[in-house]
Amino acid sequence: MRTVSMLFLLALTVWSLPAQKMNKTKKEVIASIEKHKENLIQISDSIWSLAETAFEESISAELLADYAEKNGLQVTRGVANIPTAFTATYGSGKPVISVLGEFDALPGLSQNTVPNKDPKIEGAPGHGCGHNMFGAASLGAAIAIKEQIEAGKIKGTVKFLGTPAEEKFFGKIWMVQAGLWDDVDVNVSWHPSAEIEADVQSGLSLIDFIVEFHGQAAHASSDPWNGRSASDALELYTTGINYYREHIRPTSRIHYHIQDGGQVVNVVPDYAKIWVRVRDPKRKVMLPTYEQVKKMAEGAAIMANVDYKISLVSGIYETLVNRAGGEIMQANLELLGPISYTEEEIAYGKAIQKATGKPEVGMDAEIRPLRETEELPGGGSTDVGDVSWNVPNINLGVTVAPKDTPWHSWAVVACGGMSIGHKGMVYAAKAMGMTMLDLFENPKLVEKVKEEFKTQKGDEKYEAMIDGPPPIPGN
Repeated sequence: MRTVSMLFLLALTVWSLPAQKMNKTKKEVIASIEKHKENLIQISDSIWSLAETAFEESISAELLADYAEKNGLQVTRGVANIPTAFTATYGSGKPVISVLGEFDALPGLSQNTVPNKDPKIEGAPGHGCGHNMFGAASLGAAIAIKEQIEAGKIKGTVKFLGTPAEEKFFGKIWMVQAGLWDDVDVNVSWHPSAEIEADVQSGLSLIDFIVEFHGQAAHASSDPWNGRSASDALELYTTGINYYREHIRPTSRIHYHIQDGGQVVNVVPDYAKIWVRVRDPKRKVMLPTYEQVKKMAEGAAIMANVDYKISLVSGIYETLVNRAGGEIMQANLELLGPISYTEEEIAYGKAIQKATGKPEVGMDAEIRPLRETEELPGGGSTDVGDVSWNVPNINLGVTVAPKDTPWHSWAVVACGGMSIGHKGMVYAAKAMGMTMLDLFENPKLVEKVKEEFKTQKGDEKYEAMIDGPPPIPGN
């Protein structure tokens, strides 16, 4: 009987351990986010409905900036010559801890909050990457920290950065160039996901460029010999790219999107345009591939006897991982524990899995141990990488959609505007707020994160891969 009692007491102690470790200020951060929760959900849902795309997120940015201002943060709009970029700061002195907020949507992913494909407006944009939740959660964390500074519990500066156009033009590059992280000690970020994870994985570097071919129009039947076909050059160019794929490293990727291949069938096209993207986990591997793909445009132009022009759009770095920061985030995830879901939410998740051909297992919101960092990761790319090469970055992924959900799809949109997404957004705000609090309260943690950053970066000098001002529509 005594053994059973002791085992019971031990189990009770283990079960209650997270609550014992949750100090008073962390409880206050959580309480702040709970206090603001309904407003944050309303902002997230409004951004979800607006679904504004790259550099056109005017109302979405304003919703976030207005709420920051309403809660006492000093807002500066239109930073880095980007109308939809802004900063919101509070406090003074060191440390300066920043947090990122994105809010741009993807074209063509409009969707209602139902677990089957059902566009709100056919062909309209939608938040297939969950950025409506991204900005709202990060702002919630920033406000919670602001309240701690205001109350005299911690000292330093909190800085929220509203960062537009992550999906297409990578707005953070111009914000880095404008020096918006120059005074920051540590940056914190998160991204919507299908699992909860202190993210210590990198992404892929990439570079985007436009190739335009200029030829001579002519009648395609009566005198084609008088024409020089730009679309011939484009086809030769894509053929060259596709043959080249066999000879690049297995980790590299080349994508393209034909934007103009001619207008009508009976005219030899005098203009053609293609958007090309090259990726690799390492920028130093990606750049030689990029140079070769550019050379191939010249070869295609020579073969078709046309002129050509290459224009750089932008390029981004792989993310510089900071495991010391990941460990701080991991400890806070373990304090918070997993997200719990209702039977209705689990059923909703399974319905999405059925509709997308995935195993019907529902949600995945468990807290796992910190993973080892992969040397050559797959996956996508983000301009958070450029931030991470200029300031130490702590990253987080939080469940906002069912396990194995196809990202950049209607399925993510379907969750982002209802309770599954809401729960993930609020959870992310708490995890980031608690992690930021650790950094404010413990200068040694800040130094540990900064030392790893210096070691990881080494002697490599950051060089922004842009050529000119941000491509704001209408400018």
